[in-house]
Amino acid sequence: VIFKRQNRLTDISRPNYITIGWYDDPKNAIGVLLTRLATDASQVKGATGSQLGLFTKTVSTLLTAIIIAFVYDWRLTLLILACIPFIIAANAVRLSSVAGHVSKDQKALEEASRVTLLYGLTYGIAQCATYFLEAAIFRFGGWLIANFLCLVFRAFFTVLFGAMNVGQSTSLAPDFGKAKVSAQRIFQFLDRKPLIDSYSEEGTKLFDGNTEFRDIHFIYPTRPEAQVLQGLSVKVNKGQTLALVGSSGCGKSASIQLLERFYEPVAGQGFADGLDTKSLYLQWLRSKLGIVSQEPILFNCNIAENMQYGDNSRVVSQEEVEEAAKAANIHTFIENLPEKYNTRVGDKGAHLSGGQKQRIAIARALVCKPAVLLLDEATSALDTESEKIVQKALDDARKGRTCIIIAHRLTTIQKADVIAVIHNGKVVEQGTHSQLLAKEGHYYALVNAQVSH
Repeated sequence: VIFKRQNRLTDISRPNYITIGWYDDPKNAIGVLLTRLATDASQVKGATGSQLGLFTKTVSTLLTAIIIAFVYDWRLTLLILACIPFIIAANAVRLSSVAGHVSKDQKALEEASRVTLLYGLTYGIAQCATYFLEAAIFRFGGWLIANFLCLVFRAFFTVLFGAMNVGQSTSLAPDFGKAKVSAQRIFQFLDRKPLIDSYSEEGTKLFDGNTEFRDIHFIYPTRPEAQVLQGLSVKVNKGQTLALVGSSGCGKSASIQLLERFYEPVAGQGFADGLDTKSLYLQWLRSKLGIVSQEPILFNCNIAENMQYGDNSRVVSQEEVEEAAKAANIHTFIENLPEKYNTRVGDKGAHLSGGQKQRIAIARALVCKPAVLLLDEATSALDTESEKIVQKALDDARKGRTCIIIAHRLTTIQKADVIAVIHNGKVVEQGTHSQLLAKEGHYYALVNAQVSH
């Protein structure tokens, strides 16, 4: 029980150390990991719990039985020993069959009948081989009795102590086969070394908001054929607002993920205050980044607790929560609720509207007092009225700090200090709203396309 509990606790804590890109692979999807967490520890327990004790008892009994059998009749015992390799071989086939099918995903439903047939066939062969060999031992024992070479009770006890214990010990093969595969999966997971060590305490603690990408090339690990960024270069100074615009899939969100160091670029460098981001203390760097995404994730707890999750490195006071709520233009709404900041938001914020959830997410991002505020299409899922309210909150929130905005609605980024147009993985235009319109290039075309719709 202790091993099983510790095994699961280790499995639970291990995902925190894994690089984000590892989860992009469907084989590492959350459902697969939950299944592994629920089943693998139990499978290993099948070989390390009571079954291990039973196996040890069976083997020790078998060794004792063979010695006793030699005392009763050495000829019958030699036959039993000669049969043991064949019994082991037959069960090895059965074991490999079990292990093989446990380790493989059931890729298609139509393969089920073929897998079942193959498993049944190998199981039947293994069982038949065991019983045929036991029958041969009984037959030889009967011949010894018929020819007055052995007494009945001696032959009976020789077979009972020897052959029966061999059969019992091999009956545990399926449990050990499944446990072997489960243990391999667990240790492969635990022994994996992440490309980016999120818990490393090495690095510099210096980041005021000056951010630069220089000739960045990037591909997602699970999609090596798709070049996402192809020489992206862009810079934003402390206190400025940078807006990244472009068609879907051009690499806007990838840029933010690289700044957060969820991934490593194939080539190029990211800089924070002139230092390579790889040289910064990673947890500290991420603590200086506040992010508001398109669909905020709220937990089924009260409003204050949801905001406090914005900084897990310390205990966030109620005064800080209220200060962040005021900056996010949500404080008045909360104060009018019966339970105020103790109001539960429901599963994923089900008790709140989209605009209310988004403003709570903004407050949560501000709790950590970020040097850089990242807004990833923060208003794209809202209606017009909610968008205006949230946009005002965002405008207030970004004052005095660096802000990087990803937006499809170009009306929301017209006040940005720098607008960078990304096309085919690199910046093709850069400037203010009026400057880019005057060029009548890519940005001009994007604006006209939205106006016409």
